[in-house]
Amino acid sequence: MDFKKQKPIYQQIADTLCERIVGGEWKAEERIPSVRDIAIQLGVNPNTVMRTFEYLQGAEIIYNKRGVGYFVAPDASDKILALHRKEFMEEDLPAFLQKMNMLGLTLDDIAKMC
Repeated sequence: MDFKKQKPIYQQIADTLCERIVGGEWKAEERIPSVRDIAIQLGVNPNTVMRTFEYLQGAEIIYNKRGVGYFVAPDASDKILALHRKEFMEEDLPAFLQKMNMLGLTLDDIAKMC
């Protein structure tokens, strides 16, 4: 996996795991690979993956069954989409609108291009 400098590695890993959930690779209530397995697969330190798991658990996207492993939460896809919408609205959209304004583009201009 190629990591970008502008975003912490654990968040980039979280994005990848979320893509797998939303894409249907891992379904609700399904056990996901262990911290160690994912660390080996991605070539990163297990502590980084553990930080990713803690982040996803805090967002209620995955949960831990003590002694068994981590599982996809029942409503994980909905939570992931809500999280991505919020991120888009707070980070991506303002930058996009600012660039549109700077270039003198309107929403009609954009609609015509699509």
